[in-house]
Amino acid sequence: MRLIAIKIFSTLLIYLFYTMGPAKFKDNLMAIQPNLLHFAYALTSNRDDAYDLLQDTTLKALDSRDKYVDDTNFKAWAFTIMRNTFINGYRRKARIGTVVDSTDDQYLINLTHDNGMDTPQGSMAVNEINSAVDALDDLYRIPFSLFIAGYKYAEISVKTDLPIGTVKSRIYFARQKLMKALEDYRTR
Repeated sequence: MRLIAIKIFSTLLIYLFYTMGPAKFKDNLMAIQPNLLHFAYALTSNRDDAYDLLQDTTLKALDSRDKYVDDTNFKAWAFTIMRNTFINGYRRKARIGTVVDSTDDQYLINLTHDNGMDTPQGSMAVNEINSAVDALDDLYRIPFSLFIAGYKYAEISVKTDLPIGTVKSRIYFARQKLMKALEDYRTR
């Protein structure tokens, strides 16, 4: 029984392979090249990458010719190959860009990054910002400093014995006062 099923299946594959001859397959593939190029450009937004994607798709379609089933939408089949090729390439690029730190003490992750505060201008800016925060009334400075330190509104409310709405409004007004005091640092 199994041998008969294998013979029927192989006969069916041979029939499907020769129903759309190599010439017809290539003609269909060449006919949709402009459509595929347009779709590739829509995916990549770059002419060179679009041509590369079109070339990869065409090669994969030619390699997968035996997987194409006759009497199905050839254009949709080719577009699916292109979409999957693009997605796989995007995932590959994202995976390459991801840094995995496998050291015991996570040296790469804990490595300090230059944030510009080591320069004289950066340290002056930090001093001016700290001075502006210190110049705030205790009414605003204490909730704001706790918020900057990473406390949540509810925790600040408990620490300062203030209602949570008052804490939020004082932090808001502290931000407003600091923005006005440090107007020179605002980007336009």
